[in-house]
Amino acid sequence: MKRSTLLILSITGVYSAVLHSAAWSVNNFLMTGPKAYLTFSSSVAAGAHSGMEECKFQFGWERWNCPESALQLSTHNRLRSATRETSFVHAISSAGVMYTLTRNCSLGDFDSCGCDDSRNGRVGGRGWVWGGCSDNVEFGEKVSKLFVDALETGHDTRALINLHNNEVGRLAVKDTMKRACKCHGVSGSCSIQTCWLQLAEFREVGNLLKLKYDQAHKLEMDKRRLRAGNSAESRGATAETFHHIHATELVFLEDSPDYCTRNASLGHQGTEGRECLQSGRNLSQWEKRSCRRLCTECGLRVEERRTEVVSSCNCKFHWCCTVRCEQCRTMVAKHFCTRRDPAAPNHSRQRSRAHRR
Repeated sequence: MKRSTLLILSITGVYSAVLHSAAWSVNNFLMTGPKAYLTFSSSVAAGAHSGMEECKFQFGWERWNCPESALQLSTHNRLRSATRETSFVHAISSAGVMYTLTRNCSLGDFDSCGCDDSRNGRVGGRGWVWGGCSDNVEFGEKVSKLFVDALETGHDTRALINLHNNEVGRLAVKDTMKRACKCHGVSGSCSIQTCWLQLAEFREVGNLLKLKYDQAHKLEMDKRRLRAGNSAESRGATAETFHHIHATELVFLEDSPDYCTRNASLGHQGTEGRECLQSGRNLSQWEKRSCRRLCTECGLRVEERRTEVVSSCNCKFHWCCTVRCEQCRTMVAKHFCTRRDPAAPNHSRQRSRAHRR
């Protein structure tokens, strides 16, 4: 019993350290666990990091832009939040850990892991059979659960929601896998193909989870039964609610706070000072409306600033074998959210009717 407790604390300590550390270093607590965990620890840290980097990309032009405080997976005063944003953080970090473990397994980084050849030899479809070296997502899923799910030691509603969203992230990795094939036959006739499954780009996992975030389901819980904590009544209410939730659906419990304004205790910086986009090549409609979303609808104004950008240019190849470039300086216009002039008319805030981000 003592060893099991120590192991759980070790795993929890590592993952918490990954989420808190700017350098994403591996916590020394892992030294108390089996040698196998030392092998996986750097991949877990890298996976959590890639998950949060994807979070920052997906929410780069949202009011909530996946700040550093989101990496803690908890709020202040020991009260863990269960908002729509928290659900995404759990899903993307869990997916990142599973994805990295699976990829490193395929690269041969682990002695205990190899290709998934469980389907090899079976007919997969007309003109092709399973073969080759499929990415071993079952391995990545198993080890990811060991590290990530160990954070949730309670049995209350929030813990169950977090575990559910962790699993949604892992399922997203599986659902985005691609089939790759190699042709066989006389003179390249490709009369039959050998196919295997491989991981998609992690950006596809992030895109899928972002869509699930937009469609996340709010759990309507009886507040009285919810306050009962880890009681039979509370567990019964939770089981009853989860009965109608699909396994691939992100869920949350609480409405999101106002991300327009700064709240230091919650770690929200607000949108004042944030950069936004107004025009440019290849911008989506969502990006083009970022100034309205981040500035205007939050009671701020858009300020244009001319900024000097230094970039490499006029690059030439010199035999042999270097590339030399010049440094070019150009002035570009950038836009930022700033406070309105106090002397200006007092315009009322326009708040989006959609969920606040």
